[in-house]
Amino acid sequence: MNDFRKDFPLFKSIDEKSSALNDSLIYFDTAATAQRPFCVLEAMNSFYAQNNANPLRGIYDLSERATKIYEDARSTVANFINAKEAREIIFTRNSSESLNLVAYTYGMQNVHSGDEIVVSIMEHHSNILPWQFVCSQKGATLKFMYVDKESGEIPESEFAKITPKTKIVAVTQVSNVLGTTNPIKKIAEIAHKNGAVIVVDGAQSSPHIKVDVQALDADFFAMSSHKLCGPMGIGALYGKINLLENMPPFLRGGEMIEYVTETEATWAEVPHKFEAGTVSAGDAAGFAAAVKYIQSVGIENISKHDNLLAVKLIEGLKKIPHVSIVGNKDGNKRCGIVTFTVDGVHPHDIATLLSDEKIAIRAGHHCAQPLGAYLGVPATARASLYFYNTEEEIDFFLSKVAKLREWSGYKD
Repeated sequence: MNDFRKDFPLFKSIDEKSSALNDSLIYFDTAATAQRPFCVLEAMNSFYAQNNANPLRGIYDLSERATKIYEDARSTVANFINAKEAREIIFTRNSSESLNLVAYTYGMQNVHSGDEIVVSIMEHHSNILPWQFVCSQKGATLKFMYVDKESGEIPESEFAKITPKTKIVAVTQVSNVLGTTNPIKKIAEIAHKNGAVIVVDGAQSSPHIKVDVQALDADFFAMSSHKLCGPMGIGALYGKINLLENMPPFLRGGEMIEYVTETEATWAEVPHKFEAGTVSAGDAAGFAAAVKYIQSVGIENISKHDNLLAVKLIEGLKKIPHVSIVGNKDGNKRCGIVTFTVDGVHPHDIATLLSDEKIAIRAGHHCAQPLGAYLGVPATARASLYFYNTEEEIDFFLSKVAKLREWSGYKD
């Protein structure tokens, strides 16, 4: 898998400049954003250099080429997650906007006083705040499914919180803190039996594991391009076509209309009903290039490599005194995300000290403050791995973590 490093400008530059790890940047923050390969940058540059026109609007060759690139990107994303048809994919800015779109349209239309929305305690704020808003506006109740603090998994007994009062179940497929993969298919079955829809946050899952929205029976699925080697500023929402067709628009303006008079308007067909204004076509081209690149690497190969590195990292951390791993201790159940604390050393200091060693990790609450409060660890350090990381980087990282307390003034 290390051969793929040369496909990335950042790593190619680093690897050519130095063969010593202590002279290189070790990037362990992919859960925040992945690095981008040359092919993604080239796809975006090609669009703006050779095909730059406003898609969907011009009746001339250049605009028609731009339209084809944009719609081909939609088909590529649909294929990647096995949507039934391309028009079930709506381009948004990111997973957060995708989740808000569902909340402001389907949620505000279908949730009423006395209803309930169920989420898990491990959700990113992007999959909590929209539902808090819907509940506050509609007089509904937000309920949480809690996790086992050792395994990081939701016990099946918590699924009983999904009842006939439930209208929406919103749950992440992979936690950005614990790395837990939730049983979406099982949760979807329970939700559907109770007349609810399931909204899946796939920001962390889509880069690491095979996603099949039809097999999962997800009603909605949100994802971000930048998490899987694509550009920032574009994401996608999958929605079952019958649900999308009955939802009102999220934003209003150009392109999302069919006909406008002085007093009223009718909407364009799905998906364009939800894509107001000039679209981010260059980013869509980059998104499609990233998906094709991930497919060429092989999502199964990525999963295997993620697990190999996570197992090595966790086993190494277990041997270092005063280090505690948050969540499951099995690296095969982490999707490359390893979260930890060091006794007496604040996570921000961990990140700063490691940064001095040219190691990039994330520290803080990871936009999951309710989870931190529940676990009693309001801040943690997080190393998130991907297929461009190496076993040698893990060894170097562990050697530096072992010195954190010494660097912080402790004598043990």
